Amino acid sequence: MAIRTLKPNTSARRNMSVNDFSEITKKPTKKSLLIAKKQKSGRNNQGKITVRHRGGGAKRAIRLIDYKFTQVEGAKVIGIEYDPNRSANLALVQLPDGSQAYVIATSGLKPGRIINSSEKAEIKIGNRLPLSAIPQGTVVNSIELNLGKGAQLARSAGARAQIVAKEGNFVSIKLPSGEVRNVHASAYATIGGVGNEAHQNIKLGSAGRRRHSGKRPTVRGKAMNPVDHAHGGGEGNTSIGLVSRGPQTPWGKTALGKKTRRRKYSNKMIIRSRKKGR
Repeated sequence: MAIRTLKPNTSARRNMSVNDFSEITKKPTKKSLLIAKKQKSGRNNQGKITVRHRGGGAKRAIRLIDYKFTQVEGAKVIGIEYDPNRSANLALVQLPDGSQAYVIATSGLKPGRIINSSEKAEIKIGNRLPLSAIPQGTVVNSIELNLGKGAQLARSAGARAQIVAKEGNFVSIKLPSGEVRNVHASAYATIGGVGNEAHQNIKLGSAGRRRHSGKRPTVRGKAMNPVDHAHGGGEGNTSIGLVSRGPQTPWGKTALGKKTRRRKYSNKMIIRSRKKGR
């Protein structure tokens, strides 16, 4: 999908760009696959804010996506649709039993295409197979991490993972972050990369456009008072103390360089950690 730059009629539009939606072929009409999305504004069940800088935004509906999509033969792509809840587009497919389902749209998928999901499916864009049946070096997306749970890895716009090695019951996959990890050979993955690759090149251009997406302003800690943030206070432009104290969260915890990932069983599946700076 290409990017369209808007005319500089105003200061905001001077640096604004949007998708031209050339891949989109239809609007959502399958009401049974849409459910209402409740606005939580970053609050938990106690009404406390657990995720900051959330709230407002345009009203949305949740699309019910079939992340598993296994053991399906002869599913026909009806159209490619826009999803406001993610960067990737969705493909509406007609299943052999007459029902319909949403799947993550693979790059190059067009209406009328037939996609299959089985161990004997062709190595073809949009088809879904176990990793053991996919040749080494193939680009894949929507990878299962836990067997039977459905697609969990490489689902965002333009995401591409690659099979780099096979050994025993595990397959080594290079993820978009640069991390190389082992995934069980029976896990399913979709052939090809996720569509809407140009999404990362979009420039919002205005604060209002960001507010429409449900994100509220973020204020620097240095601009606050000491009671509100560990970086606040001082006369004039005070340093946050990179050497002695270091950057901190609003609650006084170390915020730069400290590892936050807990010890997990899946750590042993990581062959090479992701690249620094990503």
